Amino acid sequence: MDRLSELEAFLAVVETGGFTAAGRRTGASQPAVSKAIGALENRLGVSLFNRSTRNVTLTDQGQRYFDRMKPLLEEIEDANREAIGSAVDMSGSIRIAVPTTFGRLHVLPVVPELLSKYPRLEVDLVLSDRMRDMVEDRIDLAIRVGAVEEPDAVVRRLARTPLVCVGSRQYFEKHGVPATPAELADHNCLVYGGFKESANWPFVGPEGRFSVTVRGNLSSNSVETIRAGVIAGVGIGLFSKVSLVGELRHPDVVAILEDYVQDTRDISFIWPKRRLVSARVRHVTDFLAVALQGRV
Repeated sequence: MDRLSELEAFLAVVETGGFTAAGRRTGASQPAVSKAIGALENRLGVSLFNRSTRNVTLTDQGQRYFDRMKPLLEEIEDANREAIGSAVDMSGSIRIAVPTTFGRLHVLPVVPELLSKYPRLEVDLVLSDRMRDMVEDRIDLAIRVGAVEEPDAVVRRLARTPLVCVGSRQYFEKHGVPATPAELADHNCLVYGGFKESANWPFVGPEGRFSVTVRGNLSSNSVETIRAGVIAGVGIGLFSKVSLVGELRHPDVVAILEDYVQDTRDISFIWPKRRLVSARVRHVTDFLAVALQGRV
């Protein structure tokens, strides 16, 4: 077998779970598949599979190799289809990582339409406020609200969302409304980030940019928690507006210090640079870009 055939055999063994099943998929005999895998392992100098009488599983090196090679082979297939005028294969899985609140408010509502358009697609939607390692966690596409810290990531900006400082009427009736950012020092400010006693909130005044150190009795690494605390009247929060779209229309939630809050946060699509972006991922990204544009 040539090198491409070796890679196709490797992918087939991983996805079918065995050499015999891989042979049925590729149209080759089980010995031919085994020979191709052996040649690939010899060329690479590593064992790709743990073999037993019952099953075949990837070694750690095999898993890493699979993660790198699968998108490449998919791109080759897509290129072949485009060359002969066939449609891009929109079957298979795509793993999308999204911040919890943004995902719940904006991405989850458009997933049914995505699956209706591409019924053979399998979406694994990971909702988490933790910055995930895209390579280690095998993320195909991430959506970030805020700065992108991965220097090697490929970034496509979707939109910008302003920051808003908000509290509930219930809270302000008890504690008053701060007229300037400096007065936040006398208020219960809910801190996003987790395990933080304080935070520096950014503002803009007549003399330029400045920050105010705020403190409160509730901090969390979850935007959902801080948002719920604000709505319940626990304290004041600083959010990207896209995280509070629904609640800002709530009659009990009030935006304050609007003349001082001028910062924005980028909403971006992120791909890991080391992974070739398949046509399937590009099509899903294009769909989400259109679907989310009207929401954010």
